Amino acid sequence: MNVVFLRQTNLRRRVFSGMLALLLGFLFLRLEGDAFDEAKTTLRQGDYEGCIEHCRNSIGKQRRPNEDWFLLLMEAQMTLGKYADAWETLQKGLEATRERSVRLYYAGRKVAQFQNKPESAEKFVEKIDGLVKRWGGAAYGDPVKNLVALGKTALLLGQEPRWVLEFFFDPGRQADPPVREAILAAGDLALDKEDFAVAGASFLEGLNRFGEDPDFLFGLAASLRHSDTEETAALLERALAVNPRHLSSLLMLADHAVNAEEYRLAEETLNKVLKVNGDHPEAWAYRAVIAHLESDFEGEKEARKRSLKHWKTNPAVDHLIGKKLSQKYRFQEGADYQRSAMRLDPGWTKAQLQLAQDLLRLGQEEEGWQWAARSHEKDGYNQTAYNLLTLKTTLDKYAVLESDSFLVRMPAEETPIFGEEVLELLEEAKAALCDKYGVTLERRVILELFGHQKHFAVRTFGMPHNPGFLGVCFGNVITANSPSTQSGHPSNWRAVLWHEFCHVVTLTMTRNRMPRWLSEGISVYEEVQKDSSWGQSMTPAYRRRILDGRLAPVSELSAAFMKAASGEDMQFAYYESSLAVRYLVETYGAKTLIGILRDLGDGVSINEALSKNTVPIAQLDEQFAAYAKTLAAGLGEGLNWDIPEDSVHSVPIEAALATNPDNYYLLLRHAKERIAEEQWEEARDPLRKILSRYPLQPGNDEAPRLLAQCYLELGDVENERQILRQIAEADHESPDIYLRLIQMDAEAKRWERVHENLMRFFAVNPFLPQLYRIWARCGEALGQDAQAIRAWEKLLYLKPPDLANVHYQTARLLHRNGEEGALGHVLRALEEAPRFREAYRLLRDIKGLEETPSSPSPAAKSE
Repeated sequence: MNVVFLRQTNLRRRVFSGMLALLLGFLFLRLEGDAFDEAKTTLRQGDYEGCIEHCRNSIGKQRRPNEDWFLLLMEAQMTLGKYADAWETLQKGLEATRERSVRLYYAGRKVAQFQNKPESAEKFVEKIDGLVKRWGGAAYGDPVKNLVALGKTALLLGQEPRWVLEFFFDPGRQADPPVREAILAAGDLALDKEDFAVAGASFLEGLNRFGEDPDFLFGLAASLRHSDTEETAALLERALAVNPRHLSSLLMLADHAVNAEEYRLAEETLNKVLKVNGDHPEAWAYRAVIAHLESDFEGEKEARKRSLKHWKTNPAVDHLIGKKLSQKYRFQEGADYQRSAMRLDPGWTKAQLQLAQDLLRLGQEEEGWQWAARSHEKDGYNQTAYNLLTLKTTLDKYAVLESDSFLVRMPAEETPIFGEEVLELLEEAKAALCDKYGVTLERRVILELFGHQKHFAVRTFGMPHNPGFLGVCFGNVITANSPSTQSGHPSNWRAVLWHEFCHVVTLTMTRNRMPRWLSEGISVYEEVQKDSSWGQSMTPAYRRRILDGRLAPVSELSAAFMKAASGEDMQFAYYESSLAVRYLVETYGAKTLIGILRDLGDGVSINEALSKNTVPIAQLDEQFAAYAKTLAAGLGEGLNWDIPEDSVHSVPIEAALATNPDNYYLLLRHAKERIAEEQWEEARDPLRKILSRYPLQPGNDEAPRLLAQCYLELGDVENERQILRQIAEADHESPDIYLRLIQMDAEAKRWERVHENLMRFFAVNPFLPQLYRIWARCGEALGQDAQAIRAWEKLLYLKPPDLANVHYQTARLLHRNGEEGALGHVLRALEEAPRFREAYRLLRDIKGLEETPSSPSPAAKSE
């Protein structure tokens, strides 16, 4: 009995002891888990020093610490630039895990690189391969987290990204609970391949599952930076609210400041990065960029040297410097840096792709396309490389027009319609602008006109979705949208090409060393010098912005482009830039402007060049602000420009006008209300009042158009024609107005005016067939058969339904003027319509034969 009792007692003790051990183990794991979560939180919030202390304390208390502690400690140490400490932690971690940790080896690769130990970095990759072969994916630690590290390693070894995503990252994303590292890796992979939509979806998934994590907020911002600058800024603000020391977010802000030419702000932001990690390679790379842009070439060398201090063969440094210089149109310098990056790592596909784009923008096309192909061959999933090579198949089918100074590529079907006119305009621009600025072009200028907006966007930006641009100039290469791509508001292709060629001149003169505002400002200014209806002028909206104090000072004008939150903001940036150029020329003379450009070419900074050639920059800012306010205040003198309060809209217009009879907006509202009621005479009077005080000019066509409508409805033909002419002379993008005038003047046989508005229309839309018939009639009526022949010949390429008649008319005029080609056209007319009597008669005339009684019966023909 005693024996049995003793046995039962011992059994109970063993069970109790086992349960106690399990309970203590569970409590320990829970406590350890809580401690690890706390350490992770300190890291995410930017307390990297606190994270290091947490990790060291926990590692010291454990007999065999988990790999997660070593990984977290290394991440904090690497963030702070404590690379030697991270290397020591790596060694201890590998020892603790018996060198079986896939994740430690993967993280160790980066640690080894920052210890200038490339052989160790490569050996770690080999170690991972060996662990997988010996132990499988669960060599040590969490199998799902191991899969993420294995997937990243597979990418390093050139495995297919989709396969990696499906077999290595997706299991972690689909786990319960999901693995943070897997979602982050999927997003980073999409970003790397420039698939921004997929990247954005991944980072948004991470935010939904893990809350305000700064890494996911930054990733989402990076995916939106090319499409939504306002949301990008908001996301970065959220990331920095969680972690004010989040280095990736700070670097993106610095990048934005560099783009906006706010170099002091960029330096302030970089200093925040360097306070965390004094040897951060990207921060020093950005400093090298700023030094170069400020012509501090010794400072550039020192900054680059500092960025490579801990990893001498890091290709990302030269790639970043070169990419930023290329974004500042320093394509040759950018290309040189990409070549340097490839000397450090010949397989660096990002450098290959950026070099391809730089060379294409420099006009070195053969080598540029070769590098694009190499990049795509090594990285078939990069969207930019794929887009470029797809575009090349389209460009290879384009027609080519050449002269001594220009090479033009454009869709083959569009070339006969306006290709000749494109070359004529470019030659005219070269003669005028090169002489004016004293520039000699050493190379032929390349112009590529694209028949699809997405092709233009790929050639220009690398991605197909970047609307809003009509043309871009890189130096001696111009890309532009063909007028065939227009939808919605039309644009004047002649004005666009004049604008872009002006960039060729000023970029050549300054060796691409000019701020965006001055480059755009001169081009818009020169548009107006060429044609007063081109470019931009003061409008009520611009007047309000200036008088409300929203005019950027000259010293900060480039930032206006980067801070533009809407299309209206961007257009105002162009306008105020052109206004600044106008002010410089009117106040200090055209030679001063040329002196500024020459100084920029010599490496002088813009504000220094302005001060050197005019007055100190602070004084110039004050003078320009006063000049702009004077112009704005002078718009529509005699009109009240106060925007009525919302309450006024509920008051009858007559009552509102009784207390404010000269208010522009109330007068316009009065006219619109009467037009809606078809009270044309009552609508006409307030519109006349507006125009008597605010004469028609570019940007002011709402009231004139409404007045023209009133005259039309009232049958007042002469006043309608007069106001329409004023609109046509002031607005270079009003094809509806040109068309109405063409119809009115053709009926009245005012052929010179018909020709004038035909040319205006063709500058917006050269593809409307019926206008070529009117042009032919106009040419004959003016005794200009050459113009008529040109019109009929162009119409042939627009594939009219009556080809026989068009060939006949062309043959008739060629024969009448004794020119070659008449026989070919008349034969084609007869081929289309074998019973075309007039064509047979013309054929006899051409051949010198007499008509015989056996002539064919007449055939119907259209006019």
